Amino acid sequence: MAEKKTVATLLKMKAEGEKVSQVTCYDYSTAVRVNDAGIDTILVGDSLGMTMQGYSTTLPVTMDEMIVYGRSVVRGAKDTFVIMDMPFMSYQVSVEQAVANAGRLIKETNANAVKLEGGAAVVDQIRAIVDSGIPVCAHIGMTPQSVNAFGGFKVQGKGEENARRVLEDALKVQEAGAFMVVLECVPPKLAALITKKVNMITIGIGGGAGCDGQVLVMQDMLGITSGFVPKFVKKFAEIGEQMTNAFKAYDKEVKAGTFPTEAQSYVKSDSSDEFLAQLDGEY
Repeated sequence: MAEKKTVATLLKMKAEGEKVSQVTCYDYSTAVRVNDAGIDTILVGDSLGMTMQGYSTTLPVTMDEMIVYGRSVVRGAKDTFVIMDMPFMSYQVSVEQAVANAGRLIKETNANAVKLEGGAAVVDQIRAIVDSGIPVCAHIGMTPQSVNAFGGFKVQGKGEENARRVLEDALKVQEAGAFMVVLECVPPKLAALITKKVNMITIGIGGGAGCDGQVLVMQDMLGITSGFVPKFVKKFAEIGEQMTNAFKAYDKEVKAGTFPTEAQSYVKSDSSDEFLAQLDGEY
């Protein structure tokens, strides 16, 4: 039986050069599968706004929605370390707001850590959340909640000035107490340098192989996502196509009357033909 992952065991993995795996997850049934596969960490991402709710960005997601999805995941992830995303405007207003909402996410889902986007701009929030006893994963580089400020989902850290800014962000969130940082859409050489310079666990998503670990959106890696798929995604299966084919087969059999058969019916509990004929006559 596997042991529950903790901040200490994850940091030990980095110290020993062992890579850390992470996927997003938003429901109980999938969390059970992720847990059984031995994945180290789950991110209940506000990406659920796009993958589960059909929005074009993560911005509409609320605290209440994060809690509903998060508590479902935690029930299925007995051994996996679960990180909760703090949604847009749940921590930006004030340090007090950030601590209260981080506490709510942990208290109401029983997750293990929270994640918030931003570098130098959110160090006060990170420090206060950590001081309250809640582990924090930072997120720098391409931060989806800033999609409007960035003018789209674009690579961050290109050019010397921008590279310096991303590295300094990493050092500042570490100093504030973050134990992990997601590096999204950061040039690989820069991500590798950051990984070398920090004691935090670096998790890449479009950051190259030099990070301490990797994260992918579950629907992307399983081939469920339709339409645009980011360059950094590798499809490890084509579950989406299998799902479509299964739905088609079900639809065909229902319309043809070949499903259900006796094998899918409770034959032994059926009423006698005589009794049914009596009911037919009575009504």
